[in-house]
Amino acid sequence: MGMPPAARRAIAALGREIGPASLQGVQALYDEEQRRLSVAPVLADAPYGEHERQRLDLYAPAGASGAPLFVWVHGGGFLRGDKGDLERWPNAHAGRWAAANGMVGVVVNYRLAPEHRWPSGAEDLAAVVAWLEAHAAAHGGDPALIVLAGTSAGAAHVASYLQREAGREQIAGAVLLSGLYGVAPFSDVRDRSYYGEDDAAHGGMASLSALAQTRVPLFAACSEYDPPRFQAEYAGLIEARSRAGQPLPVGGVIAGHNHFSLAYHLGTADRRLSDALLDFVAGLPKSLDSTQ
Repeated sequence: MGMPPAARRAIAALGREIGPASLQGVQALYDEEQRRLSVAPVLADAPYGEHERQRLDLYAPAGASGAPLFVWVHGGGFLRGDKGDLERWPNAHAGRWAAANGMVGVVVNYRLAPEHRWPSGAEDLAAVVAWLEAHAAAHGGDPALIVLAGTSAGAAHVASYLQREAGREQIAGAVLLSGLYGVAPFSDVRDRSYYGEDDAAHGGMASLSALAQTRVPLFAACSEYDPPRFQAEYAGLIEARSRAGQPLPVGGVIAGHNHFSLAYHLGTADRRLSDALLDFVAGLPKSLDSTQ
């Protein structure tokens, strides 16, 4: 099912700006439907590291065995964000969506800027992957079928994981929704809270060259009403893959959505992104390391 016309009009009216009004508008738009679908995790606040933010929730279908692991990494401009819970559906909704579609959903928190800067996000995701390798099978997941999926700052962290782990990735696929990869300078105040103020150092922090070369299958998308910067990051990623002679990411520009609704509508009656993601996961081989 496509996007309901009323939702399309409401999101178009919110415009392309990222701010509290747009975020609240999107959450209000999907609140009733997402709350109706909310379920509690089968495992809550499991520690994958020693820091209080290094916690994850796990959602699994009954009787799961050998299911793909869909790991959701929230956004928040590197400064904020939360995995949610039964009452606060944003981000928790992605774990519930995964479980409803035969996967084991894993929704993570990670350490935040400015206390924790680059490459803390990649380090946290490496710790999540290690935790899943040790514990996922007990909850019905296949450690050789881990998919890291991030939105906004979360997508930047997934991309940085691929950069950090280049050549030894322990995941089967990566999903990048409206992320930052270093196509444009890290000039926003939120960028600098995470990447620091030293412009000369930013080139080594950018993940674009690693994304251009990675053998991990990629799903990448942005939205029709994303700010131009995020659309330019998406276009730059496509160009970099093409220039490197690598397969292009599947995904695309999702019509009718903005920066927030691209993530928060997942699991609703608008199934375009959902169906594309499920098709992507269904076509993945086991993780690269497990097939060598």
